[in-house]
Amino acid sequence: MNTKTLSTPLVHTPPLDTRSLANLESIRKSLLSPDTDSRSLGNLGEEFVTCWLQARGWNIIDRNWRSRYGELDVVAFDLDGTLVFIEVKTRRSTTYGAPQDAVTPKKQAHLRSTASQWLLAPEHRCRRTGIRFDVVALLLIEGSLTIRHIAKAF
Repeated sequence: MNTKTLSTPLVHTPPLDTRSLANLESIRKSLLSPDTDSRSLGNLGEEFVTCWLQARGWNIIDRNWRSRYGELDVVAFDLDGTLVFIEVKTRRSTTYGAPQDAVTPKKQAHLRSTASQWLLAPEHRCRRTGIRFDVVALLLIEGSLTIRHIAKAF
């Protein structure tokens, strides 16, 4: 059976157009701006990753979903119909380690609990070929943006 037919995204993501590419570039410039404060940096990082994943054909179905256990940054279907819970970490330096190092075992436990709550909500019932947790780390150093997508991070 074709795995694409198993995924039933809640939101259809159209192909990336010229305007979307301009949006991705605009977000990148804001991320790299020294005038961007820390709170905005995290939000812009999540926005960038969302656009970046959409450009690769992923269907984004939820963002910034909260429960008593925490928040899910991005929930999406990958190209194979797997439901992916994505934690986004954006950093301007590696002084305290790589961005992905901030996803500690305690944070992972909170993400698992939050994802369980998301899955239990009736409005989130959908067909999927599997579930996994990814981390996307954005590192902004010396005017460059490095993206590291860690599939099956935990």
